[in-house]
Amino acid sequence: MAREYQRRRTFAIISHPDAGKTTLTEKLLLYGGAIHMAGSVKSRKSKRAATSDWMALEKQRGISVTSSVLQFEYDGLRWNLLDTPGHNDFSEDTYRTLTAADCAIMILDAAKGVEPQTRKLFHVCRMRGIPIVTFINKLDRPSRDPFELTSQVEDVLGIHSFPITWPIGSGDLFQGVYDRPSKSVMRFTKGDRGNAAKASTEACELDDPKLVEMLGEDAASQLREEIELLDGAGDEWDHERFLAGELTPVFFGSALNSFGVEPFLKAFEGLCPPPGPREAAGGVVVSPADDRFSAFVFKVQANMDPSHRDRIAFVRICSGKFEGGMRVHHYRLGKQIRLNRAEQFFAQERESIQEAYAGDIVGLYDPGIFRIGDTISTGGPMSFDAVPRFSPEHFGRLELRDPLKRKQLQKGIHQLAQEGTVQLFFEPGREKDPICGVVGKLQFEVLTYRVEHEYGAKIAFDRLPYEHARWVEGPQTPEEMLARRIPMVVLDQDGRLVALFRDQWELERSIRDNDEWRFLETAPIRAGEG
Repeated sequence: MAREYQRRRTFAIISHPDAGKTTLTEKLLLYGGAIHMAGSVKSRKSKRAATSDWMALEKQRGISVTSSVLQFEYDGLRWNLLDTPGHNDFSEDTYRTLTAADCAIMILDAAKGVEPQTRKLFHVCRMRGIPIVTFINKLDRPSRDPFELTSQVEDVLGIHSFPITWPIGSGDLFQGVYDRPSKSVMRFTKGDRGNAAKASTEACELDDPKLVEMLGEDAASQLREEIELLDGAGDEWDHERFLAGELTPVFFGSALNSFGVEPFLKAFEGLCPPPGPREAAGGVVVSPADDRFSAFVFKVQANMDPSHRDRIAFVRICSGKFEGGMRVHHYRLGKQIRLNRAEQFFAQERESIQEAYAGDIVGLYDPGIFRIGDTISTGGPMSFDAVPRFSPEHFGRLELRDPLKRKQLQKGIHQLAQEGTVQLFFEPGREKDPICGVVGKLQFEVLTYRVEHEYGAKIAFDRLPYEHARWVEGPQTPEEMLARRIPMVVLDQDGRLVALFRDQWELERSIRDNDEWRFLETAPIRAGEG
């Protein structure tokens, strides 16, 4: 069992929208042997959608709106790749997914550097202590100076950087990378099938006379100068500082034409750590080598297979071995359940499995008993740290277009709420017309699409003028809060009191006027509540 968990690698890919995340995901799968031809996300005319984007709406819009799980074998290791939405409107799904990862690849656009969403996601990784590997992408386009880019990573994100590879030119002059550990200059050319295939590689040493012939005199001279400067002035590599999240290795390349992808993947093998220990409630440290099976739910997805209307709970195994048919303790429900069906995924493709180990991500068939944050284990009750529920920033009262479809609507909206796609709030006295809260406006469009296409109910939203929600601890009733000039009071799915505010001024006034109450920006999904 120890040998099995030690060969697992579970990582997430994070980036600002349009930094090339899905394209790099495909190229990692291509070089890993999991697919034989990559399809460009922007190549909509050929009707070829990205491997990890399975939902119809994603294929129409060319963006990822939900996390995908992709599992493949490469070089004797079992990889669990968590592809996350880059769009800011779906950041909450990314935050939850990061709880299941042991490492993160952060992609930056070489022309834009560190962007706002990148900064936000980076800080979530830092909060969780996840080591971060940086891939600076799109060197095939006009780019910033590589020294400027690494300095920006350090200045803006507050983390030291260590370039593992270094670019040779940029834009039309981008030829390849210098690999510092092997001291090898790697010049790339497109393969026979262009961007859909692996790039061809020609290599030589930095002091090889062949270098000028390979790169040209100007490029060779510039590369030698830059490497000399880099070796003389840069940070020393320290693997322990990397694992502690204090140092990020940096790679340069172009995911689109595969330049720099192969040396990145080979280096990432040695960088991405195997599963480590996790802390459970009560200060208990759970080692992946423990015989006791334990796992937590970080994502619930309904209707991945439209023909079966199924529901899958994605769990991260933290210790022990999963076996088909095993009985486990469900902490929130406080009872034993049997895990009859489990699957592993390659986007839409599924494979039933009978065993899995610490580090693996498995999908459990869910008859409606799992919620995000649930812990399951053998050997009695156990609960891992909660997965937070974030404060929504946009609100709309749900309106049903066809009153005869209320049953379908209730089923759909409650299933999507359990997925974490939307948060439901109920105004006392108007429980039949729930208020939907989302982190980003585009989620309203996704909700409307999914409720109609998956549950057959047409809906619209009456947008409400609120921008902030806070869970409030202290008052006992909605009437008590309304008497203190709280603009709107609602109850969440678990019956907790929530205050809605139109702007920052209203929020700050209420906090100031009610200093004996606690206004919370996140509501932890506590064991026993869900």
